[in-house]
Amino acid sequence: MISNEKIKQLEAIARKLRQHIIEMTCRAASGHPGGSLSSADIITALYFYHLKHEPKDPSWTDRDRFVMSKGHAAPVLYAALAEAGYFPVNYLKTLRQVGSSLQGHIDMLSLPGIEMSTGSLGQGLSAANGMALAGRLDKKNYRVYCLLGDGECQEGQVWEAAMTAGHHKLDNLTAIIDRNKYQIDGKVEEIKGIEPLADKWKAFRWEVLICDGHHISSVIEALEKSVKIKGKPTMIIANTVKGKGISFMEEKPLDYHGRAPTAEEEKKAIAELCQIKDFET
Repeated sequence: MISNEKIKQLEAIARKLRQHIIEMTCRAASGHPGGSLSSADIITALYFYHLKHEPKDPSWTDRDRFVMSKGHAAPVLYAALAEAGYFPVNYLKTLRQVGSSLQGHIDMLSLPGIEMSTGSLGQGLSAANGMALAGRLDKKNYRVYCLLGDGECQEGQVWEAAMTAGHHKLDNLTAIIDRNKYQIDGKVEEIKGIEPLADKWKAFRWEVLICDGHHISSVIEALEKSVKIKGKPTMIIANTVKGKGISFMEEKPLDYHGRAPTAEEEKKAIAELCQIKDFET
């Protein structure tokens, strides 16, 4: 069982990732902070506790694979990769600048640690299926993880991939949905409802686990359970809040789906993350 001390360490890392997200997108005056912030605890649990990976050897054959299907949430993945040691943290300042490898959507040819180029929503799970099938054919013990957005689950290719994974009983595959309930145009359930979400995945022959996506021990518990499930892939539905960690972003999730914070908003956000009690506007 994970210790309270370790949980506190992971929570501190998650706050650091959120700080990077705010600073990066503000400096670039562009990016997607809302969905990056909502998935920060999930990414922290993966990269700093659960995943088997080696920053000094990104091509290590036996590494676990992670596919960020919601590729517009690139800032949180870049922040995690930098903090994990894949490239210098200082490079995060170049987000979306001409000539930078830190593109608006992730590119597997530009950075170490990126398994799949994503950005066109709906494609990541298909790629993850292929990696999981390859692991089975090569008799490797690595696992494959894929993070999707809930709005992304409106894409037809997601369900083709879901049917494929269930048919092939890919029990070395764990997918996670960042269920923050908002997409660029509004509430997911108002744009095109995806409920009953858990029942849909069960119908496609997946094991379904539900967790609090901002309670790191809950995320880790779900990830560890998924490793023990045999004969079927696992879907973890992580309930989250868009803009998590920044009060004014949580209150207006649509305003910050694809809009970077202003310089003044950056100060407010960093003050909250650093728990500066005497900050005044």
